[in-house]
Amino acid sequence: MKRFFCVVILSYLLFTVSAAPSNPYNLFIAPGTLSETSVVLLWDKQYAKEAVVYELLLNGKLQGTTTKTNYTIKGLKPGASYTVSLQLKGAKQTASSPLKFKTAAKGRVYNILDFGAKSDSSFINTKHIQKAIDACTVGGTVYIPKGNFVSGALFLKSNMTLYIAEGATLQGSIDTTDYLPLIKNRFEGWEMDTYASLINAGTLNRDGSYNVKNLRITGGGTIKGGGKKLELACKAARGIRSRGRLVLLMNCRDVSIDNLTLTEPPCWTLHYVYSDNISCHGLTIKTHGIHNGDGIDPDSSTDSYIFNCIFDTGDDCIAIKSGKNPEGYYVGKPTTNVRITDCDFKRGHGISIGSEMSGGVSAVLVQDCKAGALLHGLQIKGTKDRGGYVKNVTVENCQLLKITIFSAVNYNNDGEAAPVLPVFENFVFKHIDLSQANVKEPVININGFNHPAHKLKNVLFTNIVLPENGKVLINDADQVRFEGVKMVGGGKPVYEVKNSAGISY
Repeated sequence: MKRFFCVVILSYLLFTVSAAPSNPYNLFIAPGTLSETSVVLLWDKQYAKEAVVYELLLNGKLQGTTTKTNYTIKGLKPGASYTVSLQLKGAKQTASSPLKFKTAAKGRVYNILDFGAKSDSSFINTKHIQKAIDACTVGGTVYIPKGNFVSGALFLKSNMTLYIAEGATLQGSIDTTDYLPLIKNRFEGWEMDTYASLINAGTLNRDGSYNVKNLRITGGGTIKGGGKKLELACKAARGIRSRGRLVLLMNCRDVSIDNLTLTEPPCWTLHYVYSDNISCHGLTIKTHGIHNGDGIDPDSSTDSYIFNCIFDTGDDCIAIKSGKNPEGYYVGKPTTNVRITDCDFKRGHGISIGSEMSGGVSAVLVQDCKAGALLHGLQIKGTKDRGGYVKNVTVENCQLLKITIFSAVNYNNDGEAAPVLPVFENFVFKHIDLSQANVKEPVININGFNHPAHKLKNVLFTNIVLPENGKVLINDADQVRFEGVKMVGGGKPVYEVKNSAGISY
């Protein structure tokens, strides 16, 4: 399911928008979300002079309205066929092309209590929950009821739902032996053996195949890892890179992770690698105080949809990755088509692309998001050793506190260099509110690579609001345009340009 995001493609001095598709709404079902009784719909943002309100029509009747570019329809009948369409409220405009779908047939429910699980902080439920997972038939649901269930590593499979009910907590053990045997994984750009994660799906390989499909993790409850205690235990036993994740997907396809609180991982929270068609929505991710406590890490994966999520993290809120240095470059699996919309970033290091981007990153859309006290704001980062590329990134209609592009991060620089220098190009930032930024440092800080053939190039900033005395810093860049970039009071910000050409403001 390759989705076309209306990405702005830039070409030296000419900045143009890709041609609109014949169906401008591009209405589609979010991967992994079509269940027995519900479905989540996504579409492309529409623009008008006044605020846009979307109307959803189910079988020709008004289902509901929203100002977002996503909508969840609930209360459907299992195994039933439906037709849905979308239109703008009050506009004399043709509705979207009708989208037809059929809900899943009603599946069997496997309550973990029936397999010997206990809500008891001293009881390890790993084998009991795993028995329920292993017994689950196609289309079935493993149900975790209200209570606190301690477990070690669990391994999910295709065509199932893990349902953690509201008031239920799947609690990760703090004993490293509960996460053995070690599994092949990828961390900070390298493939390596690590402890298993609390929730695992798939096994790692580079051949492009998918070994877990049609999986959903949902329910309204909480997945809580072993946190700091497990983090320290893993480091002491096998080193800093041995830690698993809270949720790990490898070579998976058509997965939805939604309506959950994810907290206290020993490392990254939700990591998917070599995977395709992943929906992450309605998540509240809390990892403040956790070392490497990233929120969501799409890694050499395609077609990601991250929306309606809240982040309060101890590291990057979202970090888009694709491997590191020669290994990532030769594996050559890019991350492409990532859409991040309607998210609230409260605390963390940043909404980040990189620093591991050696397999390439392209077609990223960040839209209608709000970012609070992020250390680096919206950031694109790498080093000259990475190889690969970051290109075709659009950030629009967001409230941010900083925009940064780094070409020499001072961490995670082990290993030999890739055989080529990386490329940063074709970025668009439009309709961005930076008015609350700290003016003690540059509000927009752009740094390309200090090499004539690999300077950052083709960047457009349009309709940006900076605070009074806001500063813009540009290093090692070619063809960067600023249009309608003003301070709150209407004046131009201070521009500092070094070793760059084709800069207009």
